[in-house]
Amino acid sequence: MIRPRWLVAPQEFKGTLRAAEAANAMAEGVRSVSPEVVLDIAPLADGGPGTVDALLEGTRGERRRVVVRGPMGTPVEASWALLDDGRTAVVEMAAASGLSLLPTSGHDARHACTHGTGELMRTALDSGCERLIVGLGGSATTDGGKGALEALGYRFLDASGRTLRPGGASLVDLSRVDASGRHPALGRVELLVATDVSAPLLGPDGAARLFGPQKGADAAAVEELETALARLAAVVGEGPAQRAGAGAAGGLGYGLAALAGGRLVSGYELVARALGLERRVLLADVVLTGEGQFDRQTSLGKGPGALAQLAREHGTQVVLFAGSVRREDGLNPSLFHQVVDLSAAPTTTDTPAGILREAAARWAAARLGH
Repeated sequence: MIRPRWLVAPQEFKGTLRAAEAANAMAEGVRSVSPEVVLDIAPLADGGPGTVDALLEGTRGERRRVVVRGPMGTPVEASWALLDDGRTAVVEMAAASGLSLLPTSGHDARHACTHGTGELMRTALDSGCERLIVGLGGSATTDGGKGALEALGYRFLDASGRTLRPGGASLVDLSRVDASGRHPALGRVELLVATDVSAPLLGPDGAARLFGPQKGADAAAVEELETALARLAAVVGEGPAQRAGAGAAGGLGYGLAALAGGRLVSGYELVARALGLERRVLLADVVLTGEGQFDRQTSLGKGPGALAQLAREHGTQVVLFAGSVRREDGLNPSLFHQVVDLSAAPTTTDTPAGILREAAARWAAARLGH
């Protein structure tokens, strides 16, 4: 008898489950009712939280940990990965400078800093890697990458030659950037900057105005940060500021591209290639994916939406398990063979993993007629 083969490839359920946790919950649900199914587990990521997990899941490598400076200066333990026998290092900026690391109160978005991300990058460069991937999603910062670059040896100076204060707001006083002390490995390593958004640095869809409020910036702070980032672009160069992804992670995309030779790439596409996702879709009878909210961004081809488009090219059905469904203009349910809305699903548990596990079990039982 030919056993059915299903690919389980969810993205993170933001704020509740990492992609690997979601994949494990879905797999447990399927196995509880359908042990005959062969499961291929491939947690997805798009450059944000879970990127290190996803790449470790799909390739050989090891996780390493280091204590670095958090977004408001307090120490945090962050992990990164070394893959391919040491040739490729993966750093997740959310692990060092992410929203989840902000204190519940008393923080100031104008002063949040990416220094810890730069410390992770420096540790990775010291390992001797030939390629460095930096995932940019989930940031708490809007400093144009200043903190990260300072950790890599750059100096951001005012007109009197003094070093600027931590955080993005101080960039309003920027006069010049001194790169003479930058980490020597930056000149030889391939630096890939994996973005989860296509935002430019400035403007209504940019780092400060679009994303600043999510990071605790009020209207006045948003405009202060916009002015500061505009000053950074004026000093360093306006060209890279318009690139898609330059505004990712509060402008860290811009800083790494304009000053460190980084190449902005789609985080989802990078992870998909590393996981050999197309080949795995071809081998699957059905694909089970998931995310926290099914919305217009999914329909535009973000994460599970992109996976659905890939599967459609090969005639493979994709089922989406969504924490909730945001019914809005631009939503395209036809991307998926079926959408399971977890917020409307019956459940005997109140844990996110338990709800997802039960929903996957019910779907599998119905699919196989159990």
